[in-house]
Amino acid sequence: MRLALLVFSLCCLSFSTLSAQKGMNNKKMTKILEEHAAAIEGEAGSWQVFIHNHVLLVVTDEPNNRMRIFTPIMEESELDKKQLRNMLIANFHTALDAKYSIYEGFVISTFTHPLKELTEWQLVDALSQVAKLAENFGTTYSSTDLIFGGNQDKIEQKRLNQSPSKGKRS
Repeated sequence: MRLALLVFSLCCLSFSTLSAQKGMNNKKMTKILEEHAAAIEGEAGSWQVFIHNHVLLVVTDEPNNRMRIFTPIMEESELDKKQLRNMLIANFHTALDAKYSIYEGFVISTFTHPLKELTEWQLVDALSQVAKLAENFGTTYSSTDLIFGGNQDKIEQKRLNQSPSKGKRS
């Protein structure tokens, strides 16, 4: 009987925790951004946040349940073929949840997600990944230390063979 009561209590606790995590909106997002950013500007649904010495733009579309975080890296016109290739490879192996993209003439680091399903942990992690991916452009092209599904030794050797200064923004 006690075991059944314990299991029931844990299920209720898990359900209420999951329910509390659902339903991200601009109000909740503002609070989280204020807690985790070095500085924040803008209004609900359109913020500029400063994370890890990067300016990140965070935009939401509540009616369509979408959100996006991005930061510019360099002008598209300065992008060479090797950098473009490395970006595409990174989008599969080392970029993880953040990705490289091109938007309005700029190479950017970006993260998109359904807004309501976004958790606080995912938002904080996404901010870090977008900033880290921009920071690592031209070197490791990675958003974290994890490499998904890639041959770690082969990728590390490739990194060592790249010139760290070539293509890195100043």
